[in-house]
Amino acid sequence: MRHIFKIVLLSLCAILFSACQQHDKNTLKIGTISGPETELMQTAKAVAKKQFGLNIEIIEFTDYLEPNAALNDGSIDANMFQHQPYLDQQIKDRHYELVSIGKTFIYPMGIYSAKVKSLQEIPKGAMVAIPNDPSNEGRALILLQKAKLIKMKDGASIYAMPEDIIENPKQLKFKELDAAQIARSLPDVDIAVINTNYAVPAGLSPRKDAILLEDKNSPYANIIVIRKDEMQDPRMKQLVAALQSNAVLKATQRIFNGQAIVAW
Repeated sequence: MRHIFKIVLLSLCAILFSACQQHDKNTLKIGTISGPETELMQTAKAVAKKQFGLNIEIIEFTDYLEPNAALNDGSIDANMFQHQPYLDQQIKDRHYELVSIGKTFIYPMGIYSAKVKSLQEIPKGAMVAIPNDPSNEGRALILLQKAKLIKMKDGASIYAMPEDIIENPKQLKFKELDAAQIARSLPDVDIAVINTNYAVPAGLSPRKDAILLEDKNSPYANIIVIRKDEMQDPRMKQLVAALQSNAVLKATQRIFNGQAIVAW
C-alpha cells in the first residue's frame, strides 16, 4: 500500500511540475511604469491572449532604474517604458545585456507654462523645470536649444547637461526634477519641459497647451526591450505584434488624446 501511495504521489508531482512548466511557457512578465503605458499594456495583454494564447503578467514600477535592473536579473521577461537613448545609457553605465526588439510610440516632449503663452514672453531669470535622468535631461535641453532659449557647446549630445550650455541670454535657471514630478511643479516655475506620458494625466493637451512640441522626427520612440539571450524566443515576436496591433493603436488615441505618434 505504501509503495502504491508513493507512485501516486510521484505521479501527482510530475503532473503539477508539467503544469507549472506549461504555465511558464505561455506567460511573460512585462515591466511598465505606472500610468498611461500600463493601461496601454492592458490592451496588449488582451490581444496577446486572444491571438496567441499568450498570458502577460504586468509588473508596475515607479522608478526609471528598476525595470531594466529587473529585466537584466531575470525577474521580468521584457519591459516597455523607455526610448533607445535611455537604454543605450543604461547599457553603457551598467553593462546590461539588453536589446530593443521593436518600437511603439513617440510621446513628444513639450515646453509648457502656466505663466506665459509664448517663448517671447519668457522673462529673464526664468525658472525652468527639466527631468533629472540623463537622457531625458539632454532631450529637454535639445528642445530648449531648438526654441533658441539656450545654445550648447559643439558636440553636446543627447546626454547633455546644464553645464554644456555656452549661451543663456535669458539667464534661465534650471530646476532638475524626477520626470514624473514635473507636471505638478508647473505652478511653481516659469516653464517646464514635460514628457507627454506625464502631461496628459496632468490634464495637459500637448498639441494645444505646449508652447513648443517635438515633431515626428524625434529619435525618442519608446521601445520593447528584452535580454539578448531571449531574442529567438517566439513569444517575443508575439509580444511585439500585440503591442503594434490595431487595438493598441486605438487605445493609444484614447489614452493619450491623439497625442502619441506611431513609431513602427
